[in-house]
Formats: sequence, C-alpha cells, structure tokens
Amino acid sequence: MRVTEQNTNGASAAEAGRAQETKRLDGVAASHAVVSKYGGDRVELSSTSASLSRSMAAHRSAADAKVRELAAQYQSGRYRADSAATSRGMVAEAIASSVG
Repeated sequence: MRVTEQNTNGASAAEAGRAQETKRLDGVAASHAVVSKYGGDRVELSSTSASLSRSMAAHRSAADAKVRELAAQYQSGRYRADSAATSRGMVAEAIASSVG
C-alpha cells in the first residue's frame, strides 16, 4: 500500500478530517485508487493486496480441511497424538513469542 500526501493547498484541519467521500479514478491499471473530495490526498492499493487476500483465503481453506480431517479421526477413535511433536511445537511457540 502506498500513501501519497498531495494536500498542499492549505486546507484546514476540519476539512482534512471530514469523513472522506471518495471517487474512483479513471485510467488506473492493476490497482485501486481513491481521492478525497476535500483535498488532493491519494491512497493507492495495488493488486498485491488482492493477491494476498486470495492466498490467505486458500490457507484458511487448507487449515479448515486439516481440522475437519483431525476431528473425523478423533471421533472415529483413529486419532493418535504425537506427544513428542506436540511438545516440540509448544516449546518452539513459547520461544518464538518470548523473542519477538
């Protein structure tokens, strides 16, 4: 996301702080851009944000499928937890959260 401030016409803070009414810019390829009705500020969201959104949705779908698979195994009595892998994951997560 790129934010470019172009409001150099001396608009008051009240004008700049108003709820922004936006309009779609014509001729913007592969991105979405909006401009404030009250000034020259411009916000441009590239197609990267749309790609990121699609990627996150795909990850959620894969995670949901894995949870459904594990739930079915548990309900049928076929699920066997790997205690060593679980403990390694818990320790790694605790270390990561304390570092960052």
